[in-house]
Amino acid sequence: MPQDKARKDRGVADRVRRTAADVFGWRELRPGQLTAMEAVLAGRDTLAVMPTGAGKSAVYQVAGMLLPGPTVVVSPLIALQRDQIAGLPSHGAPDAVAVNSAQPAGETEAAWEAVRHGDAEYLFLSPEQLAKDEVTERLAQAGPSLFVVDEAQCVAAWGHDFRPDYLRLAQAIQRVGRPTVLALTATAAPPVREEIVQRLDMADPALVVAGFDRPNITLEVRRFQQDADKRRAVVERAAAEPKPGIVYTATRRDAEEYAAELAALGLSAAAYHAGLAGGERSRVHDAFLAGETDVVVATSAFGMGIDKEDVRFVLHASVPGSLDAYYQEIGRAGRDGAPAVAVLHHRPQDSGLQRLFATRAPDEETLGEVAEQIHDQDGAVALDEVGERTDLSRRRVTAAANLLEQAGAARTDADGQVRPVPGTTAEEAAARAAEEARARRRLERSRLEMVLAYADTTGCRRRFLLGYFGEPYDPPCDACDVCRSAGPAGSAAEGTVVEGAGNAGGARPAHPAASAYPVGTPVRHGEWGDGTVMSEEGDRITVLFDSMGYRTLSLAAIAGKGLLTTRTEPADGPGDRS
Repeated sequence: MPQDKARKDRGVADRVRRTAADVFGWRELRPGQLTAMEAVLAGRDTLAVMPTGAGKSAVYQVAGMLLPGPTVVVSPLIALQRDQIAGLPSHGAPDAVAVNSAQPAGETEAAWEAVRHGDAEYLFLSPEQLAKDEVTERLAQAGPSLFVVDEAQCVAAWGHDFRPDYLRLAQAIQRVGRPTVLALTATAAPPVREEIVQRLDMADPALVVAGFDRPNITLEVRRFQQDADKRRAVVERAAAEPKPGIVYTATRRDAEEYAAELAALGLSAAAYHAGLAGGERSRVHDAFLAGETDVVVATSAFGMGIDKEDVRFVLHASVPGSLDAYYQEIGRAGRDGAPAVAVLHHRPQDSGLQRLFATRAPDEETLGEVAEQIHDQDGAVALDEVGERTDLSRRRVTAAANLLEQAGAARTDADGQVRPVPGTTAEEAAARAAEEARARRRLERSRLEMVLAYADTTGCRRRFLLGYFGEPYDPPCDACDVCRSAGPAGSAAEGTVVEGAGNAGGARPAHPAASAYPVGTPVRHGEWGDGTVMSEEGDRITVLFDSMGYRTLSLAAIAGKGLLTTRTEPADGPGDRS
């Protein structure tokens, strides 16, 4: 009966609010939190996309308490795990433990004992831990009720090369008993959301998306021809802005050099990157949180999930690999709601390094070796065994196996072992995986092109950025360098529109054909195949093509020529949207 369901829903909401208030001290829940908690408690897989500072962790903290059995939280960085555990209230909230490579064996065993006896509600793990049979077996015995993937954009952004074990979380979820899955991310464009759902094998998930706009963050781009000029501008801006702040660089060497230049000016500055010893990274991280460091100069590893509200600026010394990554990083500024600034320092030549990053994937020789080992076995084979036989690192083997599986040429059994798909040879499997890798490279390159388009747009940057995430915005925002410029939109932006760049500020008049291609429309191009309209910018639209990635098309060029037709397939993202 509808009335019975309504009473039940009110009862769940009341339990959630009461637990949030009594245990965690939260008298009010933020937008999206209650909706996501209710979906999880109803047993629905849930993808929650909430900006940094919107309280994503509260979703699993409250829901986990109200579900029987422990809550598993997959978290990518040990420092982040430590922050999340420390962020739990000291009184009333259940205990949390971690299992990671940095802790002594005794501490690890004590964590498992706490989970086994029900003394710990939350267990934090890295994806690499879940690749171990011992870990998944112990988790299965514990019977988790909720499996949380924090920073879920890593599934789409980094899986193939940087953290390939993220792409094997779906198998780990099955091996531990297939609990309800909750994926959390601060930034994910519609195609990234779909990829997260697909990679995690989420079943008809509820999609909870909070607003992306952070109006207190002023957006700015500065362009340079000479590297020396750019470096000087980054240092001067970091020195002049209110502190604390973060400077992001593309390389470890740049992180060290910028930090040294800032320190020479008398600032408390520190470098942070994966090449530092774990103890030094922890020291830098803790000093920044404690307010003892003015500026951290870092590669993208720093700041993920960082719980610091008063960051006043985020400067990028070079272009990031995608707008997803960029928005994630600038979202670490101004979490207290006070004014903050995000400045992208852009030199056209700098994009070469990101283009190199975008092309990283297992080479055809590696794919061939792994495919041959999988096909040569009678039955399934463990990835560690493949590594031993090929003398390849576990990361390279895992990345290759992921591509073989995504190409439909291999599959993973319930015990985590990989077997070939019947009817395919090793050569065919490797060829299909190589094509999958090429398609992925095209997509990553197109994501980089969208960053460059953002840097070169002559329209409102906020509209461009929010449009990328599928959120409409009517300019001017009065909080970006373009909208604050005098004269016609974009006249003082010091840039020119490059091929493929959109104008998100509305300076271009709308084309009559724009109404035929609203955002979300499935389309088909004669050469590039199927795609989805991602944003509209007056006289042009940006389409994400399945085979080619992002492409920006002139409506004048395609109107009436049959170059782009609409399809009848639904364009909705994964699950329903709440």
